[in-house]
Amino acid sequence: MGWATKYIEELRLGKTIVIRPRGRSMEGLISSGSLVTVEPRGIRIPQKGDIVLCKVAGQQYLHIVKDADGQGSYLIGNNRGGMNGWTSLNEIFGFCVDIAA
Repeated sequence: MGWATKYIEELRLGKTIVIRPRGRSMEGLISSGSLVTVEPRGIRIPQKGDIVLCKVAGQQYLHIVKDADGQGSYLIGNNRGGMNGWTSLNEIFGFCVDIAA
């Protein structure tokens, strides 16, 4: 079970979540411990630059869509130049819609 498992389940049920993610990988956009609101993906299609709650190769991230291949795969990475890898639309669960200190 990863850090976001219970949040992913809530998003799958259509609930908006508010979380305080920890870590420095998104520094500059999201500071460690900031209050972040994430809405369910619904029918929305991720775009380059969106911050999403997702899984890449089984790992859970609140990271950025860096690229899309136009066929349902999305490249996910952090705000420090790191790349997590490609994931499918089914592994993107929600979109960050608000960040508060």
